[in-house]
Amino acid sequence: MPARAPADVVVAGGGLVGLAVAWRAAQHGLRVTVVDDAPGSGASHAAAGMLAPVAEAAYGEESLLELAHASLARYPSFVAEVERASGLSVGLRTAGTLLVGFDEDDLRALFALHDFHRELGLAADRLTASACRRREPALTPRLRGGVLVRDDHSVDPRALSAALLTACRSAGVELLPSRVEGLVVEDGRAMGVRLCDGDLRAPAVVLALGAWSGRLPGLPPGTVPVRPVKGQILRLRGEPLLSGTVRGMVHGRAAYLVPQADGRLVVGATTDELGFDGRVTAGAVHDLLHDAAEIVPGVSELELVETLARWRPGTPDNAPLLGASALPGLVLATGHHRNGVLLAPVTADLVAELLATGQASPLLQRFSPQRFQSIDAQREVTAP
Repeated sequence: MPARAPADVVVAGGGLVGLAVAWRAAQHGLRVTVVDDAPGSGASHAAAGMLAPVAEAAYGEESLLELAHASLARYPSFVAEVERASGLSVGLRTAGTLLVGFDEDDLRALFALHDFHRELGLAADRLTASACRRREPALTPRLRGGVLVRDDHSVDPRALSAALLTACRSAGVELLPSRVEGLVVEDGRAMGVRLCDGDLRAPAVVLALGAWSGRLPGLPPGTVPVRPVKGQILRLRGEPLLSGTVRGMVHGRAAYLVPQADGRLVVGATTDELGFDGRVTAGAVHDLLHDAAEIVPGVSELELVETLARWRPGTPDNAPLLGASALPGLVLATGHHRNGVLLAPVTADLVAELLATGQASPLLQRFSPQRFQSIDAQREVTAP
């Protein structure tokens, strides 16, 4: 089978990250082809769309928090640009995020997180139970207190995917509805991707296959340390109950409820190390609905319209793999774990800049895919 016409960049994967990178790269004047047999149907299709660097902040992940804040700062202009390019709304909601707790242990954990916020200089306000309910009247009167993060927002990932697809087409990106079968490697360099009917060649390949990124045939061992982290999530429909995102601790178990512009309420999500297990389980649905109804009793009157299982692309340190890999010609934009929607704008900007100029910004270098190989090499040197 003869080789296809060349491009400057081939992006393997048409999720939010892959599409955003392709769009930005095309704006830099590069000829870009995105290969995906079902763009927008992966993790981003299931995601709730929380833009919540403060609510998601975790001990030991301060560098990731900086990247997340850099991306959140880009979101208003990113959304405005995508909407102009596509003519479509992406459902950005700027009502903030409310974190609530139900018993003393929940409040202790919640306020410990708030203390961590203050140590890092993050904007968050402790609220009484009555103040929480004034802000969101549908909340249960049994809650004990909460923390308001005014600048943690949300977006509709499905609407954003549709808008990015249209924006990519308008920018001249070729969208190839095919499945990536492998990586083309010649003389120690990535030269394109292998499809079922031939090779698609380009001097640069961007790997943005999410949880499948580490399993692409042709990758050198250890190049892409990504694993699937299963999540189950629900969508409900009915009378709008919330103005903004609510995250709750219910007797030690975390749950979130994210309203969307189409009248749906997203409830999630489980986190399971079960590989590519695609089952939606009765236990997970029960727990999610139970906890959501504990937080907002009116949830029990909504229609359950969708249950989904998808896989987050996890890495050893929960941070993404961005930039040049150990294999020349291969650039990574994967491993975003629970932050793919949030990190799409900054990933697109940094990776597109690298593709266009060959220069990696200092922020991009912090998340180099080669950071784990450096650790492994140090371990080999110090091993007895």
